[in-house]
Amino acid sequence: MSGVLLLFWAQWTGGGEVDPIPGALAVLGRPGPDPGAGLEQAPILLRDWVAHWFPAPARWLAGNLFGVGATMAAFALLFVTLTLVERKVLGRMQNRPGPNRTGPFGLLQPVADGIKLLVKEDLVPAAADKALHFLAPVAFLAFNLLAFAVIPYGRLLVPVDLDAGILFFFAAGAGTELAVFIAGWSSHNKYALLAAMRALAQLISYELPLLLAVVPVVMLAGTLSPAGVVIAQGTWTFGLLPHWHVFTPCGAAGFMLFLLAALAEANRSPFDLPEAESELIAGHLTEYSGFKYALFFMAEYLSMTALSAMAVTLFLGGWQAPCAALQVLPSYLWFILKLLAMLALFMWTRGTLPRLRMDQLMRFSWKFLTPLGLLNLGTAAFWLASAGAAAWPAQLGRWVLGWTLVVAPFVALGRRLGAGVGRRTYRYAT
Repeated sequence: MSGVLLLFWAQWTGGGEVDPIPGALAVLGRPGPDPGAGLEQAPILLRDWVAHWFPAPARWLAGNLFGVGATMAAFALLFVTLTLVERKVLGRMQNRPGPNRTGPFGLLQPVADGIKLLVKEDLVPAAADKALHFLAPVAFLAFNLLAFAVIPYGRLLVPVDLDAGILFFFAAGAGTELAVFIAGWSSHNKYALLAAMRALAQLISYELPLLLAVVPVVMLAGTLSPAGVVIAQGTWTFGLLPHWHVFTPCGAAGFMLFLLAALAEANRSPFDLPEAESELIAGHLTEYSGFKYALFFMAEYLSMTALSAMAVTLFLGGWQAPCAALQVLPSYLWFILKLLAMLALFMWTRGTLPRLRMDQLMRFSWKFLTPLGLLNLGTAAFWLASAGAAAWPAQLGRWVLGWTLVVAPFVALGRRLGAGVGRRTYRYAT
């Protein structure tokens, strides 16, 4: 371990001309003059150090297994932390304490919840298809874990750099719809089956605006690779203003569409109708208990995390620093900070907005989000076609027209969506 620390120190200070781990630095390249170069390479060097203890033919497999295991462990730990943090945040927002009995300040509450679900009896209906009943939560979790494979977590931390990584991400996410239907059908329960069909209607309806929100980013970046999209956002005006897609008219509209559709895809409030607490049943999870139920619960949090990570990648610069002067920090640290900010926004939304009705949810997708997504494609086409304007009056007109193409449809479709709905009044008992 002292040798690894000495290696990190040598690479950080730029004085390491010896490559004690064969092939590690030959692939990564020598660190630059910035102080964060050694910290940037630290995860890769740690992986290669672990792989170096294995025989040469097995090092490739050992290194990849270490990377997969580290990624899964990190997000499993994040899931455990999120369950506690969200309950504490919602408790503070709703003027209640939240979990505060198990362990100091309630920090051991996730451990208690995990033990309870592990020892709880696994009840399976007698008429259920037992094989599919077991397969549904496993498939639901597996498809969500696959989505993390193409996320670029840092300059050097890209698990699988696919040329069509964005398509792979959404293809893996679409597999969860099959798992939801299997869960409802295999339970041999009419309530679970109907709830699964309702959940599928929601997922399919909001998958379209989710994909439409991504198309302008692909047009602007000119690639379907998540790593390529991040690199396309890696320039700064005067070294201060980042060229993130969220700061363009079509990118800002796409980010809002993506965020709203992601709330529905991840089954988050105000779109958490499939298994809402106010329902008489737990949706397609009615016949699940114990650890199988925990797998569904974990997969939903992982889905929220994966969608947040993709939003950071597509619209918020990914692992890019906000300005050139802050590049001294490791790139993966910036990605983590942006991801935590997105997750905090999801929690804030859950504690603030009331739940919609099913008809409102469907109408919001097909009559508002989907038309906005289609119109935003025209805005993106205009933004690309006018990119060559050099004179500042032309640039000013480009920005004004771009934002007009975004705001005008938003206002028009919003008024149409709310047509015939009277102003809501509140009456309080005296």
